[in-house]
Amino acid sequence: MSVYDIIGVLGGLGLFLFGMKFMGEGLELAAGSKLRTLLEKITSNKYLAMLVGVLVTAVIQSSAATDAMVIGFVNAGLMNLGQSVGILFGSKIGTTATSLLLSINIKDIVPIFTFVGVAVIIFVKKNNYRYYAQIAAGFGILFMGMTFMSESFDGLKHSKPFLDFISTISSPLLGFLLGLLITAIMQSSSATVGILMALGMSGAVTLESCVYIIYGMNVGACMPVFLSAAGANRQAKQAALFNFIMCFIGAVILMGVTIAIAPTDFSVVKLFTNIPGLRNNVPRQISAVHIVFNIIRTLMLMPASGILIKLTKLIMPDKDEDDDGVTVYLDSRILTTPPVAVQQTEKECARLAQLARDSFDWAYDAAVNGNAKAIQKVEENEKVVDKLTNSITKYIVKINGLDIMDYDRKVMGAMYNAIQDLERIGDRSENICESASQIISGEVVLSDVAKKELKTLFEVVQQILEDSFYMFANQSKDPNLTEAVMRAEDQIDEYCELFRQNHIRRLASGECSAEAGIIFIELLTNLERVGDHAVTVAFCIPYKHPQAIQS
Repeated sequence: MSVYDIIGVLGGLGLFLFGMKFMGEGLELAAGSKLRTLLEKITSNKYLAMLVGVLVTAVIQSSAATDAMVIGFVNAGLMNLGQSVGILFGSKIGTTATSLLLSINIKDIVPIFTFVGVAVIIFVKKNNYRYYAQIAAGFGILFMGMTFMSESFDGLKHSKPFLDFISTISSPLLGFLLGLLITAIMQSSSATVGILMALGMSGAVTLESCVYIIYGMNVGACMPVFLSAAGANRQAKQAALFNFIMCFIGAVILMGVTIAIAPTDFSVVKLFTNIPGLRNNVPRQISAVHIVFNIIRTLMLMPASGILIKLTKLIMPDKDEDDDGVTVYLDSRILTTPPVAVQQTEKECARLAQLARDSFDWAYDAAVNGNAKAIQKVEENEKVVDKLTNSITKYIVKINGLDIMDYDRKVMGAMYNAIQDLERIGDRSENICESASQIISGEVVLSDVAKKELKTLFEVVQQILEDSFYMFANQSKDPNLTEAVMRAEDQIDEYCELFRQNHIRRLASGECSAEAGIIFIELLTNLERVGDHAVTVAFCIPYKHPQAIQS
């Protein structure tokens, strides 16, 4: 094998890896909201979760990305170890989709995919079409890279040193370790399969020399999951360990079975080389073994997942960890799948809205009912609101640096603006508490009429918050709620103007002191601003539903 052949192999591998990544990103972006809906179906039913894992991995073309996303979900507390098990099993089957595509002999027409895809990307501006074009171009580049590798490997089938090396790695242990090592370095089982299939296409290897490498690479694929669990919490690390245990035990059992039946007529090599459609086609044989291995491992170990979880916790026991009490839905690992990261940001923003609403309710309790303890709750809650606003802002900045759908980018812009208003609602609640503390302490005394007016205004503001935050969290402009919010805003303005005039008359008649008057006006102003912020939050989302009423 000459230096030029080595350069050709490296160039082909580069094209293969780029095409795989490019196609996966296109599939992910084209799936968009469908991918989010799919992930929302995850339940405690591990078999349903397994199907979700298969489909998600088939879409994003990377079990490592799916596994990292699962680690992120576990770390964020969105699922526990038991719920993650099904997806981890499913991702191993889903990743075989790449080898299945590569086993199709369409190399003569593959350049057309690349040409059409690139042409659409260059000349068409609409993103939806560009995503589908990216899938086509990525698939073409992926296949061309493998073909290029295969042609560069062609000289190996006549190389005595290489043939001697192949005879050595036919040993189960050496083949297993080689597959594990290469995949751990490349961090992609699909890439290792692609190299094996390219070698098979060139005639440099047979199925017999690849079987144990395939087993080993399925264990080596766990390396990215271990890396993604670094810095995560205990449960996330347990999920990464479970993933390794499941892959390792499955590979060891199937290796033992393969070795045991090797001398018989039911050996893996004889079975797969005699299947119609696979005869004399080593790439297809390699793909078939890869697929069947992952399916059998799943069928064999899924029913015993409870035992594997116990083994995982025996090796890495549960341990209490301090929770920062800030983000619940956000995790940097989820950024590998932008549509899901967008979805999680929306959930975190809805949580921030609820925290802001809690602050206002406690402020109401302090100002209207004279509950001094509520003031302390607002102060403590406001610290969380400030930290959470900061965390969400940083996360949105990261998302905007990714390739996301146009609508999602608009939503992230709207969320960025909304969280500023939500934080200000928290600030206004603090201001209300400052006024309430003076009333509770007896520094100022409001008249009964003033108290009644404040209670009336508080209740209207509470209602506008409830309606506005519902619209925000559900991203829906319900006509009835839209009308109710707009009507409530007008009512708040009217009440504030009316109560100010009433206050002036009370001051003139001596019913109210100047100090009490200042507190009363400050409360009116803060309540009016809370209403304004609530309206902004309600109508910030660029609603895409046709029935939406445009404001």
